[in-house]
Amino acid sequence: MIKNEKEYRVTKAAAQKFQDALTNFDERPAAHPGIDPHFIPKMRESIESELEILSDELKTYEQLQRRRRNKLKVAELRSLPLELIRARISAGLSEADLAKRLGLKPQQIHRYEEHDYETASFARILEIAQAIEQAVHERV
Repeated sequence: MIKNEKEYRVTKAAAQKFQDALTNFDERPAAHPGIDPHFIPKMRESIESELEILSDELKTYEQLQRRRRNKLKVAELRSLPLELIRARISAGLSEADLAKRLGLKPQQIHRYEEHDYETASFARILEIAQAIEQAVHERV
């Protein structure tokens, strides 16, 4: 899952490289000396598969940015970390914005999200959820 703008830019650049590789892919065996011709279609499929994964991640992040959610919805406790990240993105908050609301450094929010909030206390998770919900209500 793409969690911030930096990851979005990196993923977008990687997707473009895979797209370029796919566009320039030559199916002729002569273009791949030393490779068994039976593997050449698999090479193309591999590129297509990776491009699809990256494209789906980009699409999901872009949808989260456009969609404004009114509530944090958590069906299972184990989904809480990703829901917090999705809610932050949907609220239009960067990691730095959320950190400022909480009086923390942006790097701390990044570390929490990078490790899916495993290092955050329950009290801190509640503070984060409240800050995100407050941001949502300010936008409405």
